[in-house]
Parts: sequence; structure tokens; C-alpha cells
Amino acid sequence: MLKQAEAEAPIEACGILAGSDSKVEKLYKMTNADKSSDHFMMEPAEQFKVVKDMRSAGLKMLAIYHSHPATPARPSQEDIRLSLTPDVTYMIVSLRDSSCPAVKGFLIENGNVTEVPVKIIDQ
Repeated sequence: MLKQAEAEAPIEACGILAGSDSKVEKLYKMTNADKSSDHFMMEPAEQFKVVKDMRSAGLKMLAIYHSHPATPARPSQEDIRLSLTPDVTYMIVSLRDSSCPAVKGFLIENGNVTEVPVKIIDQ
């Protein structure tokens, strides 16, 4: 996620994390169709392909991620409004401090935002 966010800055990078038992097994880099620095929209054809791949691999969508190239790792009002996928964590990678990028996870349901712990394991 971090490498993608850095490579795609100053536009917002986005993608999907899939796995099982709350452990990410696969990262799907997606295209930000809007090519915007303050908004992302995944390509529908890519989303369909990813969902199909997850199903065939027996994986579950665990998180939707995107980057904030210049703002903190917290959901914007637009992020909250567009968080329509239930039972997933919304991950935000902030590049605001390029020497110390931040990654945070959030559950967003009915406009309510709850930060959840994120454990990143290098492999």
C-alpha cells in the first residue's frame, strides 16, 4: 500500500485487501478512475474482476484502502459518506509527513467512525 501510495502521489492511490481470518493474503491495486489528489473512485470493471478473483480463491474482502497524499490518516466527510461496503475496514495511508507515513484503519457504519488497530507484518 505504501509503495503504491508513494508511486501514485500526488493522486490518491486505492485498492482492496483480501484474506481470511482477519489476515490479509492478497493486495489488489486498483486504478483511481478520477485521477484526483483528494478523491478516489475505483474502476468498476476492475472491481468486478477482483471480486470474481476473491471468490474463486476463497478469500473475503477485508479492507478497502486509499491514500491521502497531503492530509492526515483519518476519514474525510466524503470518505464517510461513500463508505457503503459493510463489514470491511477502511484503511487510509497518509503521506502528509513523507519521512513518517501513517497507516490507520477504521470501521465506518451509518456515519459513525471507529478507529481499529492495524498490525503490519513484514514478510
